[in-house]
Amino acid sequence: MTSKSAAAAARATVYGYPRQGPNRELKKAIEGYWKGRVTADALRATAAELRRTNWQQLADAGIHEVPTGDFSYYDHVLDTTVALGAIPDRHRAAVEADALDGYFAMARGTQDIAPLEMTKWFDTNYHYLVPELGPGTVFTADSGKQVTELKEALALGLTARPVLVGPVTYLLLAKPAPGVAADFEPLTLLDRLLPVYAEILADLRAAGAEWVQLDEPALVQDRTPAELNAVARAYRDLGALTDRPKLLVASYFDRLGDALPVLAKAPVEGLAIDFTESAAGNLEALAAVGGLPGKRLVAGVVNGRNIWVNDLEKSLSTLATLLGLADRVDVAASCSFLHVPLDASAERDIEPQILRWLAFARQKTAEVVALAKGLAQGADTITAELAANRADLASRAGSPITHDPAVRARAAAVTEADARRSQPYAERAAAQRVHLGLPLLPTTTIGSFPQTGELRTARADLRAGRIDTAGYEERIKAEIQEVISFQEKTGIDVLVHGEPERNDMVQYFAEQLTGYLATQHGWVQSYGTRYVRPPILVGDISRPEPMTVRWTSYAQSLSDRPVKGMLTGPVTMLAWSFVRDDQPLGDTARQVALALRDEVNDLEAAGTSVIQVDEPALRETLPLRSADHPAYLAWATEAFRLSTSGVRPDTQIHTHMCYAEFGDIVQAIDDLDADVISLEAARSHMQVARELAAHGYPREAGPGVYDIHSPRVPSADEAAELLRTGLRAIPAERLWVNPDCGLKTRAWPETRASLENLVAAARTVRGELSGS
Repeated sequence: MTSKSAAAAARATVYGYPRQGPNRELKKAIEGYWKGRVTADALRATAAELRRTNWQQLADAGIHEVPTGDFSYYDHVLDTTVALGAIPDRHRAAVEADALDGYFAMARGTQDIAPLEMTKWFDTNYHYLVPELGPGTVFTADSGKQVTELKEALALGLTARPVLVGPVTYLLLAKPAPGVAADFEPLTLLDRLLPVYAEILADLRAAGAEWVQLDEPALVQDRTPAELNAVARAYRDLGALTDRPKLLVASYFDRLGDALPVLAKAPVEGLAIDFTESAAGNLEALAAVGGLPGKRLVAGVVNGRNIWVNDLEKSLSTLATLLGLADRVDVAASCSFLHVPLDASAERDIEPQILRWLAFARQKTAEVVALAKGLAQGADTITAELAANRADLASRAGSPITHDPAVRARAAAVTEADARRSQPYAERAAAQRVHLGLPLLPTTTIGSFPQTGELRTARADLRAGRIDTAGYEERIKAEIQEVISFQEKTGIDVLVHGEPERNDMVQYFAEQLTGYLATQHGWVQSYGTRYVRPPILVGDISRPEPMTVRWTSYAQSLSDRPVKGMLTGPVTMLAWSFVRDDQPLGDTARQVALALRDEVNDLEAAGTSVIQVDEPALRETLPLRSADHPAYLAWATEAFRLSTSGVRPDTQIHTHMCYAEFGDIVQAIDDLDADVISLEAARSHMQVARELAAHGYPREAGPGVYDIHSPRVPSADEAAELLRTGLRAIPAERLWVNPDCGLKTRAWPETRASLENLVAAARTVRGELSGS
């Protein structure tokens, strides 16, 4: 096919769409179902209506081929586990008794059964449920969800393409099931798994699928020769099937590297490849392997993970270059729109000038459609879109909002000494032991306590003018009093104020820093029914006034025990925001770090002896390619130290991380030079404690003994046994006792019971250590 005919064939598509609905209807329906207020049939009806609305909006916008199967009640990887029949033994009875309740049991656990482990989806803030596999795993095909959703879209008269997690990525994401040897490699199950994919593909073809998309994002990570051979074998076998749809293998988030020639040679009909800045090098690599003659190329040229308007002329240029490299070139975003909010036009409080710079899922869809039209019919058919886009880009580049000379001068003046504590850890630890006087195995929590309906109502009443600021602050004080009183009665050693005034651990700070922009409706799924509104980094960052000192000081006035000051670290402030794309991330991190440094110093001056600067996103933001790790970790760890290094030796600096794989960044955790780190460990059975020990981590650590993302209450015996496991890796004088994460999402009854059990467990193990 000639380049001209390839351009004429160009179509617009997307890989996935936000699931929640414009008003988070899915969240409300699911949580209503959990509470018994919504029936299963009503939940399914809500989900079907949301799918129909999404598909119709995409089709009306000009998308030629809509995705199906990307919708999920909780997580698409968990959906894949169900489709493949890879149900853990402990959940099988629940799934067989009721498929929907069993599904949620795998996701959230029950009082008697632990859920699947949860961790981050590559370098995003989305969490997936980790498959648990072993030598005895038996896969069985269950294509019901995929077939049902495909038929729903086809019944609307739409061209639809089912989307599934690919077999290699699925196995690479999996872990050995409990009781299985830790060195078991799930990828060894590939030959057992492929016939099940073949059965699902046959079912989808019978249901009317012309194409099926198999997502293989794991191939943009460093892969061994054996893993690449597995990729070649998987797609050789799937490609050889006679009863199947056409196969589109998709990757995103980074460059494909050595996996690209493997996929280019595979007997599949198409590849979907990321061509945005985050995957720089894919275009040149594709040309180097001779392109994709006779195949379909879906070109991801619109950034699916950030919210800035696309440079349409630059993307058209990329697309034009790609025309000679494939039989057919279609246009898409770089990845699913799962990672961005739904619609920027819903924002009423953002300045019109700034709103022009933003593109959420619906606006990005329009960009994809415009680019497909420009590619197929010529740039002169989208002159209005190109002109408006040029004006938007120029408006942002020239705006004084994006540049603050004072902030830039301060950041440029930072020296290496500014990011170092005045004394080494051993001397600081001795000073802190004297200053704080804590017992062996000190107990604490991670920061937040339950955000009750009353608190959310108070914030809504304040925004609506139904109560004044004084009335709202009295409500916050009452909540802090209750939280402090409960912790003292329970016997917790280092207290927190519970963060009742905070809507979100990033948004709360973003709303008080210059350079940040908050949204009203910019919800993005983090996991399950947990949605966040990531703020937007628009300009240079500074802190006009203290953000947390008042409430922390008030809480400290209520107790003789130390109350932690609670801040969100610079890397997490970036990772859980939509960041600037017009300057290096390290530069932005340094600006945020300096603003936080001011807050840390003010907390100490106000009498706060323990200050926690959370960095749960340090691992999440780690680049997917190891060659990119050193540069990232250098600026990321410097930013944390810059935030925390201006305090006295006897002020104890904590940090916290959760729900990520920490083993490959233990050295970076060490480089943070925090005095105490708390980490998620309950679902992973203290794996991180063993990783810290293997590294020789010299500081204090609190691997969590209470999984706060499950409604189940751990018993005191269960928490004590986890503590004993932790003690086999970390000496008692350096081991803390705490939950995995903050308690914001939990209800008060389970929080009370769980923390009482946690304290009881600490007392039991202390007694064992002392021989009493």
